[in-house]
Amino acid sequence: MSVSHDILKSLAFQASLSPKEEMIETGQKKQSLYIGIPKETELQEQRVALVPESVGFLIANGHRVVVESGAGEDANFSDTDYSESGAEILHDTKEIYKADIILKVGPPNLKEIALMKHKQTLFSALQIAVQPKNALEKLMAKKVTAIAWDYIEDKNGSFPLIRSMGEIAGTTSFLIAAELMSNANNGKGLMLGGVAGITPPELVIIGAGTVGQFAASAALALGVSVKVFDNSLFKLRRLQNEIGQKVFTSVIQPKVLEKALMRCDVAIGALSANHGRTPCIVNEEMVKKMKSGSVIVDVSIDKGGCFETSKITTHQKPTFIKHDIIHYCVPNIGSRVSRTASYSLSNIFSPLLIEIANIGGCEKLIQNAKGFRHGVYIYNGTLTSSILGDAFKLPYKNLDLLISAL
Repeated sequence: MSVSHDILKSLAFQASLSPKEEMIETGQKKQSLYIGIPKETELQEQRVALVPESVGFLIANGHRVVVESGAGEDANFSDTDYSESGAEILHDTKEIYKADIILKVGPPNLKEIALMKHKQTLFSALQIAVQPKNALEKLMAKKVTAIAWDYIEDKNGSFPLIRSMGEIAGTTSFLIAAELMSNANNGKGLMLGGVAGITPPELVIIGAGTVGQFAASAALALGVSVKVFDNSLFKLRRLQNEIGQKVFTSVIQPKVLEKALMRCDVAIGALSANHGRTPCIVNEEMVKKMKSGSVIVDVSIDKGGCFETSKITTHQKPTFIKHDIIHYCVPNIGSRVSRTASYSLSNIFSPLLIEIANIGGCEKLIQNAKGFRHGVYIYNGTLTSSILGDAFKLPYKNLDLLISAL
């Protein structure tokens, strides 16, 4: 027994001396992110991409965040709020653009692109209608990877940031109309709410998407009579289900819509367009037949508007009167409630950034997440958006093919 034991012990010792296969770590290596938040320069943009609480959360997870001085002031966040959360406050815009990831709300202008460094990652909105061709070309020349936050999909195939902004725009549009109807704003002195013994005011909503749904919910909660028009029966049914109660709905038939507009006190334009301009549904003759002193809030003005009489206004001078109808046509209604909108953006951005870090970087997430990939329109300097390519006659490549070639 002892001889056999000695032999086994000798074999085990010899085996320990033989070369072993190298053990390779198969898990993803967490990456530390360097994030820059510049001050927004686009006209009327008052939101900020990350609020101080989210900045603190990222820094607690080992990431570096630099914030340009004054970046949050339009949303009522001070530099002190950010510095107390652990962010570095920089006064020189050039220093902000040395970060690896630039996080913006609005798209960058030419001056900002000039400050960007080679192979940088950019998160911002993609406004196809106003995106200049030379801006795209300059981003491509710098080999930037550009991701449109408004085109990022979730696991259900919906656009979480667009929906979030739509919820805010829908509720806010109704609140704006309520303000404009009051005597304080030279309105008819009508309260947008149901009172016992008084005929409720009437609201017409054109568009049954997220904006229309939340405008209808706010109105119904206060006892307003609501009529919703859309050419999509699916959207109309979905709105009924989401609201949880029966409401007047109709496909857009000119005669029916005209009668509803003649009787209503407020009309909200909430139509969306996948590409190009929003269809103009209400012509000038229909507006002329509306009740004197009634209100139009054209949320669709961002893409042209769905009322023929609409024209872009500003937060400083938000209304004008035409045919004795008050028109509110401010693009980017979310900026009117910039603090709430900033929290909404931040609630989606911060988990996304943590996911990028945990998977090993932005490029890894692009390769592994189809919904995130949907937001990419420039990948390492190569245009990957067929819409932009066709619009500006620029060469583009399929992103899935680019990734599969790696």
